[in-house]
Amino acid sequence: MKNKMSFHPQGEACPSRCPDNSAFKQQRLPAWKPQLTITAVLSTFFLTGMFCLSVGVCLILSANSIREIQIDYSDKCSDCSKLRENSSNWNKECHCSVNFTLKEDILGDVFMYYGLQNFYQNHRRYVISRSDAQLLGQNVNIENSYCAPFTTYQNGTPMAPCGAIANSMFNDTVDLFCNLNSSVIQVPLLKTGNSWWTDKNVKFRNPKSYNLSSAFAGTSRPPYWQKPVYLLDEEDERNNGYVNDDFIIWMRVSAFATFRNLYRRVRRIRQFADGLPAGNYTFHISYNFPVTKFKARKHLILSTVVWSGGSNPFLGIAYVVSGAAATLAGFVITAIHLKLRKRKTYFQK
Repeated sequence: MKNKMSFHPQGEACPSRCPDNSAFKQQRLPAWKPQLTITAVLSTFFLTGMFCLSVGVCLILSANSIREIQIDYSDKCSDCSKLRENSSNWNKECHCSVNFTLKEDILGDVFMYYGLQNFYQNHRRYVISRSDAQLLGQNVNIENSYCAPFTTYQNGTPMAPCGAIANSMFNDTVDLFCNLNSSVIQVPLLKTGNSWWTDKNVKFRNPKSYNLSSAFAGTSRPPYWQKPVYLLDEEDERNNGYVNDDFIIWMRVSAFATFRNLYRRVRRIRQFADGLPAGNYTFHISYNFPVTKFKARKHLILSTVVWSGGSNPFLGIAYVVSGAAATLAGFVITAIHLKLRKRKTYFQK
């Protein structure tokens, strides 16, 4: 259809604003419009509600089946905490022990977590205080990154790794001992294989060199660290540098002030092939991470996992609330429909 011409009162011609006579511009394309009958609407609400309620109950029951024990050692290591509050004591070792009892066996895979309370990793400047290029093993100028003020020392030596996240890395060392048959046995723990594959192989890489000490030559550890990055794990050379599992897990910041990070996994061998047997246990802690100045708390958690994940009922509760809301909405719509149908019948009579 050719554009029509319209005329102003003065007689000047101008193009018409009428769109072309096409199926697209005239909105005549084939379309399907659902007919929302009362049967279809009520079926959707009730089926959705039943589905969400079923999934929610399964998730809650699954989360409640997890065996977990949590130990707060903030006050039990108070002497070490006071020592660590003075930064001049950074090179002094301090150890403490925490005893606890397992009344029942914890069967299956057992995971050890450290938990922090009132530690805000979600501050904007803290979250961006890192250099992803440096963590990929690239030779970059970190002074142009967001790592400030944790970039270089006064003599110009760059920090490796740089940034506030790396500088505040959790560095308490924890060993677990079990008292079985009047003998103390150290529980074997796995320190590798705890991070995501993508982190270990994609996001974090060491600089290329014939050994790590030469790769990090000319750099220095962050101020709050006790050892350089290439000596984080003196027992396993492959678990050093930027690909250290503990370092990778810490660099994945939390969105909330209370969080837990995976620290170790119990190695299922010998007496611990089926998990942790009931008995008396002791955490031997090398205390290096002070928290009293900002009123934080530290926990150690031993826990199992299930098909739905760890001990967190939030997802199950969310499903139950959504299912209950959908079911309630279905009943409300049913009541309104019956009321309007009775009124319509009354007027028809």
